[in-house]
Amino acid sequence: MPIAINRKLAGALALSLGLALGACGGMPTNRSLESVKQPVVERTNYTFDVRANQGGLAISEQKRLADWFEAMDLRYGDRVAIDDPMASGATREAISKLAGRHGILISDGAPVTAGYVDPGNVRVVLTRSTASVPGCPDWSAKSDMNYANATSPGYGCAINGNLASMVANPEDLVTGQKGTGQTVVTTSSKAIGSYREQAPTGEGGLKENGTGG
Repeated sequence: MPIAINRKLAGALALSLGLALGACGGMPTNRSLESVKQPVVERTNYTFDVRANQGGLAISEQKRLADWFEAMDLRYGDRVAIDDPMASGATREAISKLAGRHGILISDGAPVTAGYVDPGNVRVVLTRSTASVPGCPDWSAKSDMNYANATSPGYGCAINGNLASMVANPEDLVTGQKGTGQTVVTTSSKAIGSYREQAPTGEGGLKENGTGG
């Protein structure tokens, strides 16, 4: 009889431990305020080969390239580079004018792409970056208990997801904007100067209000 009772107690104890461990499963573990859901920037290279001659690009080739830029919706944040084995200045100038219609400058140095450039051809490389937050939304936490006082698995998805969607140039999330600071100083000085030049609101005296009907 004591053996049977001990077995029942052991079974009940094992069952209670299993339930306790099951209740702890899925609890958040990140105890810091640094979100593990961070924006990830991915780059994709698109290539387009055009025929070139000593005078640059023929009108027909320029039209093909212009149509490709339109189809790719060339926009701010994109980078356009030229892989030209002949390093023709006329070809570069023609492509620069077409990209300039979209407000894009030609980048120095083309990234490595698959395949090779056929003789007499020039490869135009469009590099586009996209930002996203992998793993969002995250509702993996199955328990309301939070013994570690940790943040939820989806913590940071909202703000970082909006940041990744709203940033005009995803590359800014990696390297930021580099400049001399002159434009920033000039812009801020305009706002400060306008604030200082405004006449105080009390200079005109108090407004008189009549009580007549």
